[in-house]
Amino acid sequence: MGGHVLRAETHPFRLAANEGKATTLTVELTSRPKGIRAAGFGGHQAGVDNVVITAEANGAQLVLFAPKDKWRDLLPGQEVTVKGTLAPPRGGDLASALLRVRGPPIDPRPPPSWQSWADELRDGLALASKVLDDEEAGLLPALVVGDTEQMVPRIVDEFRTAGLAHLLAVSGANLAIVCGAVYLLLRRFGPRQAAIAAMVALVGFVVMAGPEPSVLRAAVMGAVALLALVLGRERSAVPSLATAVLVLVLIDPALGGDPGFALSVVATAALVLVAPRWARALKQRGVPNGLAEAIVVPTAASLATAPVVAGLSGQVSLVSVVANLVAGPVVAPATVLGVLTAVVAPFWPGAAELITHVAGPAVTWLIQVGRQAATVPGAAVGWPEGWIGALALTAVVAVVITLLRLKKTRTLVVAVLVGGFVVLVPLKIAAPAWPPDGWTVVSCDVGQGDALVLATDDADSAVVVDTGPDPGAVDRCLKTLGVKKIPLVVLTHLHADHVGGLEAVLTGRAVGAVATGPLKEPAWAWREVNEQARRNGVRVAEPKAGERFSLPGLELEVLGPRRPPTPGDANTTVNDYSLVLKAHTKAGRVLLTGDVELAGQSALLGQRDLAAEVLKVPHHGSRYSLPAFLKAVRPRVALVSVGTGNRYGHPSPQVIDMLRAGGALVLRTDQDGDLAVLPGNRIVRRRRDGRRLDQAVQRALPDPRWHARARVGAVADELLGFAVAARRAKTRFQLLHLRNARGRHTRPHTQGDGHARAAAHQGHDSGGGFRSRLGVRVRRRPADHAARLERLPLQRAQGGSPVAATDRGVARERAAGRTARHGGPATLPAHRLGQDGRDLPVRQRVQ
Repeated sequence: MGGHVLRAETHPFRLAANEGKATTLTVELTSRPKGIRAAGFGGHQAGVDNVVITAEANGAQLVLFAPKDKWRDLLPGQEVTVKGTLAPPRGGDLASALLRVRGPPIDPRPPPSWQSWADELRDGLALASKVLDDEEAGLLPALVVGDTEQMVPRIVDEFRTAGLAHLLAVSGANLAIVCGAVYLLLRRFGPRQAAIAAMVALVGFVVMAGPEPSVLRAAVMGAVALLALVLGRERSAVPSLATAVLVLVLIDPALGGDPGFALSVVATAALVLVAPRWARALKQRGVPNGLAEAIVVPTAASLATAPVVAGLSGQVSLVSVVANLVAGPVVAPATVLGVLTAVVAPFWPGAAELITHVAGPAVTWLIQVGRQAATVPGAAVGWPEGWIGALALTAVVAVVITLLRLKKTRTLVVAVLVGGFVVLVPLKIAAPAWPPDGWTVVSCDVGQGDALVLATDDADSAVVVDTGPDPGAVDRCLKTLGVKKIPLVVLTHLHADHVGGLEAVLTGRAVGAVATGPLKEPAWAWREVNEQARRNGVRVAEPKAGERFSLPGLELEVLGPRRPPTPGDANTTVNDYSLVLKAHTKAGRVLLTGDVELAGQSALLGQRDLAAEVLKVPHHGSRYSLPAFLKAVRPRVALVSVGTGNRYGHPSPQVIDMLRAGGALVLRTDQDGDLAVLPGNRIVRRRRDGRRLDQAVQRALPDPRWHARARVGAVADELLGFAVAARRAKTRFQLLHLRNARGRHTRPHTQGDGHARAAAHQGHDSGGGFRSRLGVRVRRRPADHAARLERLPLQRAQGGSPVAATDRGVARERAAGRTARHGGPATLPAHRLGQDGRDLPVRQRVQ
């Protein structure tokens, strides 16, 4: 193992990768290309754009990251010439470098004949499966040979929640089913002959499925077990497993860090070491033989693999044991029929399609089991990821099993588990924490896309506006909300991040109609929407500006677009022709803006009253938002549907600042998860993993003058640096006289008038002083240098008279500083300046 690591770390490719050098290499592929599915956004359709392939060159392992065109059809064993840029591999990988490939493969050599034969079998299985519905057609190849590229994403998500994801990867179970079927059919010819035939079937299946880690482990173990049958030593399961692990890790140390290999080994170890003992215990208590094994096998495998699954996925499935128990009886028939289809398809396609029809009900049963298990409230709970989560769950499982083995604690543990199940499950169903009672609008966390749900007065009915980029995300949101009937699905425009989840919304729910905007671009999205609507028996409508939809407790008004459509599939054009609706709900008016940008927002201004309590921020908070549009809406709550770490820079900090300056409470799905708006401008937030649930109450809309201009306190603090922040000052500001520099005015003074420099008679101002009747000049400090009085920017105060901030306070103009004829000097308390808190405009500096 040390030799492998040393070779990977010191190979010249690693040094070149650290420098990011471009190169041209001749490599030999060692695995089939695996597609990387990317979510759609804008006019780009969701799907596989790139593939990952492992290869060898000059004694080093490489990982190729290449475009799917021309690369997707290559096979292991082929030699090709590639051009690309080297980059460092990910941590913990024994590959020397990552090669980012540019362009198609150059001069590919023919693959080995046996690889071509395996590829022909896989293609025959995929082609024969198309006679089934889309969900079944994608699941059957995944069940047989682990080919998941044609699977519906919703099925993958449901199987993961239900704890059935292991069925989508080829493992020892597949090999056991195939080899076991061959062995049982040929056993009458003798155990040795049957074992040899099973060995041939094993080799053929490994070639067809590919050298996956779990397949290799199962193949080596199966080969050792079959060899033991040939030699007459049938009970050799533990030595077979040990041999398989040691040999494979010795040949390829990278398998030691492969999650699939770890899951396969742990599950097999549980079936070999734990399941027989549990089965014997159940048989001793009167449980029939077949039923005991049917209960023990999924239970032991699920408990043993639960820590690894929790560490990898961050969740624990609470329904996996029951789901596997219900799904188990049909797995073997579906697998055997699928393998038979693959073998027959190249020679007799009609017979292969007939066999596929026979396997169809079993595949449909698996889909329904996964779907129903995933809909159970609390089917999966969040758990810490990584080593900490795996070790913690291992400790919990070990403690529970230990307590169950002790007679004194067994009854108590069973009572606690049953009691918790009986109490918690009804609470989840009868009084779930989510959704909150009285919700009217929910912005679903669907990643980089939009999906909003508007409640009606019917308990299980709601209107859906946009469906996000991922079918699984929007389906999960609707399930948690309990939405089963959708009178209207609104697609504001046909970009992938708004229509990608339509299939999941239409499947399994009663839908009245699908409404789209006037622009039918991009063309691929328009075709998909019509195809999915036709398949589910739903009509497609095109509402016009001014139309209204009235539903119980909900009214929708179409505000735009009001312009005739202009053909063009540019992103900006499609965005500006988004449907814009105003929903009248119990929580107030909700403005749904789609992705309208500058031109679309400008067209809406002046058309109708845009004011709304809740705003779905246009285009995920893009910087292309008009301040005048946001000011016209004046929302109290602003919902931003945006994906975590998106590469588009959404949302724009400037737009967020404008919304907050307008008094809106801004909430984002990437930070706050699902967002539910309740009457009274209350917001309940729920993270996707369900681990955070809190409530926020929106403050009242402030005076519009609050945020328009600079504040007095901020100006004073900026001018003086330390002295007079008006809202916090404890002193009272005396209003001082701001003199005119061009001329002085006489001021009457009499003895005893309370002024410190009172004169005995009226005099004329001369040189900045006062001349008394007796000719005695009483000089005043010019411009009040002692107090450093300066001419500063004038501001409009609350009373309407100009004032200026000084280092001694705030001075009014002209007569403000004179001796009050009917009292003492006029003063203005600092706390009164900050009572209103409105921003005050700054006048031009007086020269």
